[in-house]
Amino acid sequence: MIAQLASIVAPVYLIVALGFWWAWSGRRYDTELISELITHIGAPCLVFASLTELTVERGAMLEMALATLLALALLATIGALVLKLVGLELQTYLSPVIFMNAGNMGLPLCLFAFGEEGLAYGVCFYAVAAIVHFTAGLWIWSGEISARVLVRSPLAGAAVAAAGALYFDVQVPEWLHNTTSLLGAFTIPLLQFTLGVSLGRLPFRGWQRGIALSLLRLGLGLAVGVGVALALDLQGIARSVFILDCAMPVAVFNYVLAERYQRSAAEIASLVVISTLLSFVTVPSILFWLLP
Repeated sequence: MIAQLASIVAPVYLIVALGFWWAWSGRRYDTELISELITHIGAPCLVFASLTELTVERGAMLEMALATLLALALLATIGALVLKLVGLELQTYLSPVIFMNAGNMGLPLCLFAFGEEGLAYGVCFYAVAAIVHFTAGLWIWSGEISARVLVRSPLAGAAVAAAGALYFDVQVPEWLHNTTSLLGAFTIPLLQFTLGVSLGRLPFRGWQRGIALSLLRLGLGLAVGVGVALALDLQGIARSVFILDCAMPVAVFNYVLAERYQRSAAEIASLVVISTLLSFVTVPSILFWLLP
């Protein structure tokens, strides 16, 4: 079991560590450019290619999508109650509690732990979470609700196109499948490497509150994941992927939005760093429990 766990988590953490070293050594890395490539090309192509070549039933993917929406809603509701109780501003701290790193860490872990089927479920989870993050998450940070963000999202467009192809049983042309598969292939390693670079560059401040909120994100995510999985009777790989993704650390994109809207960016950065470091312990523990 130890060797199996190492084969799953070692590639993820080693590539993250390589990215961290790259940033720490002062080497040039255009994070903004890479993030744009991932957001507008890589991730949409990965979502489209993965969903249109599904080897699992469409009903199971719909169940995963609905479970993800339910989990995010519960995280938002419970997180808001806890933050209100301790007197922290929702507009600053709620998004990091809700939105987990289902991309940089979640996707490779799903692939290495549960194979291609696990990746398909992980992509479904990531697509739903990312679309909600880039819409409702932006609304939380900005305090303004606008449907324009959703309409202009390449990820949302790719998810809708893939869902339409599946629903109407459209055979995707081989040239389109090969193109999107090739472009989507760079997404996972670049996500991991960019996570390491981002961690190496993030400022670190407010570690005491950061530890408490990081534990809230990880603990509440795991509790919600287990609870929703039981309530919806998720089984097998779908259940394992769902619980694992729910328990991921704070998404790095929260720091980007905190910078954009000038909301305690340094402290949000500490949440990303601390929760990611804590996940070095929590993720192997969760996988030890989930793996057959």
